[in-house]
Amino acid sequence: MIIPPPLTIVLKFCQWLAETSGSRALHESLVMYPLIESIHVWTLAIFVGLAAVLDARLLGWALARVPVSAVARRLLPWMAGGFLVMVLTGALLFYGIPVRTYQNIFFRLKVLLLALAGVNVWVFHGGVWRRLAEWDLDPITPRAARFTGGASLVLWAAIIVSGRMIAYNWFDCDKPPHSAFVNWAAGCEPAERKAVFRP
Repeated sequence: MIIPPPLTIVLKFCQWLAETSGSRALHESLVMYPLIESIHVWTLAIFVGLAAVLDARLLGWALARVPVSAVARRLLPWMAGGFLVMVLTGALLFYGIPVRTYQNIFFRLKVLLLALAGVNVWVFHGGVWRRLAEWDLDPITPRAARFTGGASLVLWAAIIVSGRMIAYNWFDCDKPPHSAFVNWAAGCEPAERKAVFRP
């Protein structure tokens, strides 16, 4: 199987990253990697939990008598902090095991879902949020706001599941045989399987 050139460049970068002393030390640490992983999950819970409250308000499921702006004003600073730490710890987790993570189907799915969640937020803030003053006090928000809230809940639920599945090695490149689709989706290069994977 031939990996497209841009993905080959990313794979080679991940291979280089895996050989750095920092990546090796983090991956082999008995304390740091589990600690970072725990912080990642903890801040994920903070971010997604608070985002779910805001989404529930947008959907009209909770806090219907509270202005949307008041809910957002109280939650967004905590959400931003949780998201920042979550991204930083996620980057460190990737740094600790770059090749296996990059070639993990569930990681790739998670990245795709994160991109969709980002588009969802961007569309919301670029559209219906600009007219917040018109519907801030409404128990039932506009359809676009409800759609955004529902999409956010679905996307973040899927992100959590795909993130959890990264830990399982069902489709790792060093565990053939896989179907052609799995090899393509994971970016497996048969000649490099043993060379790029370090348990």
